[in-house]
Amino acid sequence: MNLKISTLLVFIGLSATSFTQRDLSASEAVFISLEKNYAVLISNKQLSINELNNRWSEAGAFPTVDLSIMNSNTIQDNTNNPFTFTPGIILSQSINPSLTANWNIFTGFAVRISKERLELLETQSANNAMVVIENTIQDVLKAYYTAQLQSDRKELFRSVMEMSKDKMHYYEIKEKYSHANTLELMQFKNQYLTDSTNLLMQDISYDNSIRNLLLLMNDSTIVAEGLNLTDKMDLTIMNVDFSKAEEEMYSNNQNLTNQYISLELQKTNTAFQRSFLYPTLSFQAGVQPGWSWIREIKDNLFEAQISNLSYYGNINLRNSIFNNWKNKRAVEVSKIQEEISVINIESMKVTLSNTLQNLIELYKARAQLVSISQENLSYSKKALELAQERFAIGVINSIDLATFLNNYQNTLIQHYENLFNKMDTYLEIYKIQGKIGLEYSK
Repeated sequence: MNLKISTLLVFIGLSATSFTQRDLSASEAVFISLEKNYAVLISNKQLSINELNNRWSEAGAFPTVDLSIMNSNTIQDNTNNPFTFTPGIILSQSINPSLTANWNIFTGFAVRISKERLELLETQSANNAMVVIENTIQDVLKAYYTAQLQSDRKELFRSVMEMSKDKMHYYEIKEKYSHANTLELMQFKNQYLTDSTNLLMQDISYDNSIRNLLLLMNDSTIVAEGLNLTDKMDLTIMNVDFSKAEEEMYSNNQNLTNQYISLELQKTNTAFQRSFLYPTLSFQAGVQPGWSWIREIKDNLFEAQISNLSYYGNINLRNSIFNNWKNKRAVEVSKIQEEISVINIESMKVTLSNTLQNLIELYKARAQLVSISQENLSYSKKALELAQERFAIGVINSIDLATFLNNYQNTLIQHYENLFNKMDTYLEIYKIQGKIGLEYSK
């Protein structure tokens, strides 16, 4: 018997050490996600593409050089042609390489405009990457504190279940030796089963929240078993001033910044369309050597070899005099699209300002709810302690005690929800200000 108990203890010890505890803070979860999250990795690759494209050569500033080689082989049967100077079956072969260079000397400033557009596209891609980073940070923090919320609720349900279990065992013993009221025992058994069900369902919710967090982090070295979230939800959050927050939002909000970049891109498009109103000047140069062979392949009557070499250099000046005002209309349309971009910016500023004000008001209300639920929780806890004392001396029955216990449980759950909602609203404010990405970029 002692051997079995020792073996069991050893097994339990090995099982406990097989899952080492892994502490994880909210900041660490964010940094891991920024390094390994798929959406962030894709946005960085897209930024690399625009960085590679931002070159003067991509804009067309430099000449292009092409090399081509053409080989032709022809067989001509002149055996039934009495009027030819090359009777018989003639084989003609030739090789004609060519080296050509093309340079657009002047294209109505289109090259410079294209380079400016490529720079703006790179900047826009960087801002899009920052938007992805901001969304990822917010998602990770929400997932982290959601898991923390589920963990706190799990511990609450566990403590309530243990309390019901102790009461049930107490009345089982009391009924066995002193013939206690069976109704009391049935009441606590029912409560214990209900609390056990709540704990089981809460275990599922907690496991799902951890899996969602690990999915965002995308780190296979971190497992759910033994994971300890170190940052609690009751973090200290400063009050938010609307005027200062609005000013920072106009300066740092990435979506608004992208609208300004879109306006600049539309301006470059207007300039690009205007470049077609100017004449264009281009230069082409090249060299074309050639070698040809002719021979009669049936009777080998004759054979000849020809070679030639030609050079050329051409200047081409082109000006579109009239094309039904197509280019002029394109410029006017692009100007109207600029005006639309300006309207979009003003609309977004108004929308963001209104959203920010609503979020700040919601944050203040949720902060008050946290204070109220904190005070309510204190009273509910004291009421439960008094109820337990009165139940011990027989002043109240088990049904009354269960009422106080459920009230305490619901109050604590509501307090956790209020803490999470307050933190969630603050993250929304932090993001709309454009500060959430700047904070973690440091």
